[in-house]
Amino acid sequence: MINRIIELSTVRHFLRSNPVVGLIGARQVGKTTIARMIASKWRGKVTYFDVENPEDLSRLTDPMLVLKSLTGLVVIDEIQRLPHVFNVLRVLADRPLNKTKFLVLGSASPELLRQGSESLAGRITYFEIGGLRINDISFKNIERLWLRGGLPKSYLARTPKESFQWRQSFISTFLERDIPQLGININSVTLRRFWTMLAHYHGQVWNSSEFARSFGVADTTVRGYLDRLTAALVVRQLLPWHENISKRQVKMPKIYISDSGILHALLNLRAMPDIETHPKIGASWEGFLLDQIIRHLRADKNECYFWATHAGAELDLLVVRGRKRLGFEFKRTTAPKITPSIISAKKDLKLDELTVVFYGNTSFFLAEGVRAVGSENIIKDIKPLA
Repeated sequence: MINRIIELSTVRHFLRSNPVVGLIGARQVGKTTIARMIASKWRGKVTYFDVENPEDLSRLTDPMLVLKSLTGLVVIDEIQRLPHVFNVLRVLADRPLNKTKFLVLGSASPELLRQGSESLAGRITYFEIGGLRINDISFKNIERLWLRGGLPKSYLARTPKESFQWRQSFISTFLERDIPQLGININSVTLRRFWTMLAHYHGQVWNSSEFARSFGVADTTVRGYLDRLTAALVVRQLLPWHENISKRQVKMPKIYISDSGILHALLNLRAMPDIETHPKIGASWEGFLLDQIIRHLRADKNECYFWATHAGAELDLLVVRGRKRLGFEFKRTTAPKITPSIISAKKDLKLDELTVVFYGNTSFFLAEGVRAVGSENIIKDIKPLA
């Protein structure tokens, strides 16, 4: 078993200071394992409800009656199947001298989890977890993590073939069972075709007109498909940054499949030789490192952007926290170099620092304020945000 130290310490920290903690992430990302590890070390009573277990589901038919008498740590797994429980948690969290802690697990964004139930604003802290991090594995296994993705069962499979078969099965189950359970009523065949088309556009700016023409529907319809997969946490929309300059800037989001292993399965890339000869190799590497950097920095979604002008200048990732601006470029090369785009981004965005993350194990400066960091040095040479 891989010990996910960062996730465990973060959840424990949130539980100390919040009555309710929401642990959210895509299906099979490891939420249940983390929750059970938290529960196993909890000092006090623990009650665990797995809503996918018919017996536990039946016990929660009247959630107020069952939950109000519980003390210690209460874990509710797959809470998206019971969105009305949020109304009960709001009442229980407001009890005087409340000492009960609730850890709820969900496979979708907070908005989709609630599905119209009352907000727990001020009472709940959400923590989104992704797949395995570079921190969780040996540096020599970075390419394995890139190929298979960060879903633990895919990464830990005995062989590449078993990993690929598991991901194919995951995709089918997700579309045919999990999506309907989230209240998303889109035909699974249509959504599979859409998700596959997104994989071919991975790392590109969203163009609703192209997708609408391909599916023979309105722009708003395909945008709805995109937003639903984003809410299910299997697609990332990276928003554009607009700087107050005279240059015309891109205004639509960039689209990424959240997990590199799922991307490769959608593209039918089974092994490293398949990826190395595929036209999406650069975009795949970019998306993989982008996800790793955002999570390593511990940056919020609303702090992360890309930037591009219609003249061709661009920056893969801009992280803004307060007055601090950090830029990142991701290159599948062993010899990074300064480009006109890097110079433009550094100047126009007034970056404190620009980092080019490349395929390697060294780090060095390319110019003042611009450094190159090898993919094996991310943990050592890039510090999390304060």
